[in-house]
Amino acid sequence: MTPLFVIPARGGSKGIPHKNVRLLAGRPLITYSIDVALQLAPSVAHVVVSTDSEAIAAVARGAGADVPWLRPAHLATDTSGSREVILHAMDQADAAGVEYDCVVLLQPTSPLRTAADVAACLALYTSEIDMVVTVREASCNPYYDCFETDPATGYLHVSKGDGLITRRQDAPKAWQYNGAVYVINPQSLRAMPLGAMPRRVACPMPSDRSVDLDTLFDWLMAENILASSSALT
Repeated sequence: MTPLFVIPARGGSKGIPHKNVRLLAGRPLITYSIDVALQLAPSVAHVVVSTDSEAIAAVARGAGADVPWLRPAHLATDTSGSREVILHAMDQADAAGVEYDCVVLLQPTSPLRTAADVAACLALYTSEIDMVVTVREASCNPYYDCFETDPATGYLHVSKGDGLITRRQDAPKAWQYNGAVYVINPQSLRAMPLGAMPRRVACPMPSDRSVDLDTLFDWLMAENILASSSALT
């Protein structure tokens, strides 16, 4: 397996200003993802930091990544999609002669992911599937405590099943993406959006390392987890 690691880090951020270079437990956030990628990448050329910001690029270079180009402005807006950003990174890698057979998306907002988590996803990946994605057990189970409003009556009903399950342990397991690792088939990505891929395989991660930094509350939670040496063992 020869992965191409793509770490997307645009300069604009509204929820947590300047989050990609903001210090988390004394280190710029983006360096957590770079360190994981460098542990598994066959070469530095296989670690692509896609950013529109020279400030982020400078931090990334200081962490050992090579940032030979900046992302174009039209791919650095609030509405820019992950697929388009990854495709652009793939095109740049192709033009540079970098060979790879899968793409690993590492979003900087998942600093508690480890190299072992990525390795577990890579072990599940084959060219016969579209994507391996890390998940956590869903906080809301559609067979047990996730409800919808009936548009006709306005009454609540359980999202799936007959509503007769009285213990969460008896409900079928439900998963949600945690945003930490995506191992993607390059051909599938060129053919369809991520959400349309039918052949997706889950790679579970524990909830305490599935923090996805979107708000300052999330940031404080990650700070507290990182302060505990036992949390990542």
